[in-house]
Amino acid sequence: MAELDELISSTAAATGLDPEDVRAFAATAERREYPAGAVLFHESTPREWAGIVVAGEIRITSGLTGHVIELARLGPGSLISEIALVDDTPHTATGRSVTGAVVLTVPRATLRELAVLHPDRYYRMVSRVAQLVAHRMRAVSAQLSAAIAAQQPLGGIRIEHDSLGTRELPAEAYYGVQTLRAVENFQISGIKLRKFGHLVNALAHVKKAAALANAELGSLAQPKADAIVAACDELLTGRLRENFIVDMVQGGAGTSTNMNANEVIANRGLELMGHHKGEYQYLHPNDDVNRSQSTNDVYPTSVKLGVYLSLQDASAALGELQNALRAKAVEFADVIKMGRTQLQDAVPMTLGQEFGAYAVMIGEAINHLQRIGGDLLAVNMGATAIGTGITSPPGYADLVTVKLAEITGLPIVQAENLVEATQDSGDFVAVSATLKRAAVQLSKICNDLRLLSSGPRAGLGEINLPAMQPGSSIMPGKVNPVIPEVVSQVCFQLIGYDMTVTMAAEASQLELNMAEPIMAHDLMMGTMMLRNAAVTLTSRCITGITANREHCRDLVAHSIGLVTALVPTLGYEQSAAIAKEALESGGSVYDLVLERGAMTKAELDDLLSPEKMTAPRSRRL
Repeated sequence: MAELDELISSTAAATGLDPEDVRAFAATAERREYPAGAVLFHESTPREWAGIVVAGEIRITSGLTGHVIELARLGPGSLISEIALVDDTPHTATGRSVTGAVVLTVPRATLRELAVLHPDRYYRMVSRVAQLVAHRMRAVSAQLSAAIAAQQPLGGIRIEHDSLGTRELPAEAYYGVQTLRAVENFQISGIKLRKFGHLVNALAHVKKAAALANAELGSLAQPKADAIVAACDELLTGRLRENFIVDMVQGGAGTSTNMNANEVIANRGLELMGHHKGEYQYLHPNDDVNRSQSTNDVYPTSVKLGVYLSLQDASAALGELQNALRAKAVEFADVIKMGRTQLQDAVPMTLGQEFGAYAVMIGEAINHLQRIGGDLLAVNMGATAIGTGITSPPGYADLVTVKLAEITGLPIVQAENLVEATQDSGDFVAVSATLKRAAVQLSKICNDLRLLSSGPRAGLGEINLPAMQPGSSIMPGKVNPVIPEVVSQVCFQLIGYDMTVTMAAEASQLELNMAEPIMAHDLMMGTMMLRNAAVTLTSRCITGITANREHCRDLVAHSIGLVTALVPTLGYEQSAAIAKEALESGGSVYDLVLERGAMTKAELDDLLSPEKMTAPRSRRL
């Protein structure tokens, strides 16, 4: 009780809500516990509840397509998803627990009841929430204005040089001359490195680990190492992301990506050291940020780490899908329907059994993705150019791997053979194949959802998918299964990506694979699309599916498939004769059995009970 009183007081103080209104709100709430890293809600999904954070910290971020921006962190006493009190618009951000959290949640249905039963209290809360949202918008606007004002004015230039000559760059840019050349050379996909936050973060982790290892081994002066580490830490908070501008699809085996990172980190490090961008005599992109490294170990290590982190997001989203399918399996456990093989009537089953099978499919996909993801944590850092470790000091390969494991918190280990790991892209092929497997399973489920909901009058019509948008510009009332359709298309893309990754891996020659950038693009894009597809299918389709119970039962009653249950009692020949007559006459198997006197009504009802037809193995013989 004391804990609740303290929570109510802190929430009221932080929000300006009446303490008694907060108490009434909390009295209707459900207490939910979220483990570290769990997603409370996804951007673009419907708002299902409003709540109060009881314990832990929740990170609010924006960005579905890889480039994630942190908007806020909410602690105990904070309102969360409170806009559910105001309207039913989808979430505009994602909420994820940091180290675990406890939240009191009130579902929308309860909020609607509150509006009816206690309108004064409800509208006081709505009014205050609207004020809080307006205050938040002013704060964000002020932050944006300050950020714009802090930017260096456009129009200035600085001169940089590389082995090909000198070039002019915008004075405010954190990238350098090699990034500029890459931008000019590779206008290919239009998808920039900055789109994939996990990959940028992976590069920051790798560069930070290298700086720490070099400093410990005496290969890098401590002030330089400190500046590199500080710049990398800023990257890990989402800063400077707009400077990662090279195209994901590029020649050079990832050199442009590596140099983009080197130059951004160097120029931010220079500022932290009190120098100007481009004054590389104090902190150099190659000599310092890239010390003891090569693109050929930095890039594959960063891609492995970026894909691994993306796989965790995809697996979590698939886990939510699996839970939604399990819930439907329970909800539809008593709905008898016809099973079908080769699109023809087979034998009865329950709709719950159908959805339970889908849940198992998704569970298998998750398990395989998690197992194969572990293979990505064996990295070739310290290999430098071809695996021999040239230009790195003794002990560097072992130490940098240890540092990388420490700063990421992941069980990263050194590859068994650095020469092999530098040229072999087999791990990427295995991950891609596993993504394809998940895509095939997911698309199969979507195919079934479209079939089972087809009609609604002239198709199977056994289930109803939630109506998301009008389905035709010419046919009034038509509603299409748009969510399964878009998810299937994502799956087709993943299957296509797998072929590309396979061919790119095969293209490895001698000591290096030049085609890793296209693998990086397809694996990062594929995992991102899989995650978003799973989130969309869960929130905008599965949770809203309803069953046409009577229609399902009528189809069973009039199906020829019932006759299969009679074979053990009547024999195949007599059962086949009944089936043939039913087809020719249009009558039901049930009525024909009684008309022939083959069984009594009691015997037939017992034999054709849903329990015995759908779970015969549970019978005691």
